[in-house]
Amino acid sequence: MNEAPDQPQGRKRRRTRLLLAGAAAMALAAAGVALTSPAHAATQICSNQTGNNGGMYYQMWTAGQGSACITLNSSNSYSSSWSGIGDFVAGVGWNPGSTQSITYNGSLSASGGTNMVSLYGWSTNPLVEYYVTENYVGSPNYSGQNMGTMTSDGGTYTIIKHQQVNQPCITGNNCTFWQYLAIRNSPRSSGTITFSNFVNAWASKGMNLGSMNYQIMATEAWGGGRGSSNITVNHGSNPTPTGGGNPTPTGGGNPTPTTGGGGGCTATLSAGSKGSNWYNLDVTVSGSSNWTVTVNMVAPAVVYNTWNTSASWPSQYVMVAKPNGSGNNFGFTVSPNGQWTWPSVSCSSS
Repeated sequence: MNEAPDQPQGRKRRRTRLLLAGAAAMALAAAGVALTSPAHAATQICSNQTGNNGGMYYQMWTAGQGSACITLNSSNSYSSSWSGIGDFVAGVGWNPGSTQSITYNGSLSASGGTNMVSLYGWSTNPLVEYYVTENYVGSPNYSGQNMGTMTSDGGTYTIIKHQQVNQPCITGNNCTFWQYLAIRNSPRSSGTITFSNFVNAWASKGMNLGSMNYQIMATEAWGGGRGSSNITVNHGSNPTPTGGGNPTPTGGGNPTPTTGGGGGCTATLSAGSKGSNWYNLDVTVSGSSNWTVTVNMVAPAVVYNTWNTSASWPSQYVMVAKPNGSGNNFGFTVSPNGQWTWPSVSCSSS
């Protein structure tokens, strides 16, 4: 079902954040955003500003209502505080961004309004504003088209697609663009975001990103609340996905299914649909209706979506699947990250 292109409830995004590098000075001036010389550690910023601090990009933006400040503690660490804010977003990261994994840790303390910590950024061609929301106080905005759920990094995320019409964006004013949201169902204050999983999950639902613009680990608040955050962010070690040198999975990428048993039941893997940088595997369990299937990935490939099962992750490259009432057939989507060898599976009955 198509959604109506409306504004998120309770919030109007009146933003002119950062514009493309080729027209940055003129566009930022038109937007009323100050572009400054590189910042230094322990620099407090309380007005609209973007810049570079120790090789990392930073942004401070506020709608003007209430008060908000960001303090750059180091190139990759910041703290922020706000009170009675209409809307603000601030953080540190990279310009341009990438699909690499990032790690982060920090705290979020707030009361009133909606307050979030997200991996946030933009792409062009197509023009997209995206969020991977990790932590929040108050309810995140779920307005838009619910595209289902995905799993990544030990958590389940709700995917939302929402269209903005005649709004400011990174290329100017009166823009029409999509917002892609992935909202973690159980908030956390630290962890790894395997961003390629989200890019691929969005793409599998027809939600494609274009050329990456800036990308920050952002604190955002709106609705008149008050609070503070302390955030540190780094790139993770996973390589940027290559799209796969061979779009057909190997190590099982033939008509013969891969099976694993040994504990009173057998799990059989078979090929499902695939794209240039993802593929689906179907699993059939026989011998028991009360089973545990362990999937061992070949690093750096990871699972980023499952269906018809209850899944958990003892580690980044191991998934444990159990029945969820949908029978003995389930499936999962793999982000290969350049590694197209199928995982191995084993099955035990409970």
